[in-house]
Amino acid sequence: MSDDYAHGRRDGLRLALAILAAEEAKWSALLGESRSWRTNATRETRHKALQVAQKRVQTVLNRLIPDNATGMNSELASALAKIGL
Repeated sequence: MSDDYAHGRRDGLRLALAILAAEEAKWSALLGESRSWRTNATRETRHKALQVAQKRVQTVLNRLIPDNATGMNSELASALAKIGL
């Protein structure tokens, strides 16, 4: 895999993480706000699904870190810091 292609994949995954983080923040603010138990249950389910998706994307991103890197890549660390992970 070329370096440009790998860098593009990592950028795409970082973008996905940022989008998921924004959606999770939106749903976490709405948890328990409705009088309807069904609405609250739906919101909790969506919030949990977003958390699981974030974890899965994070796992894929971690797998794309080059094997020769001993610690966390500075590029990866700065991107994760931006989105709050």
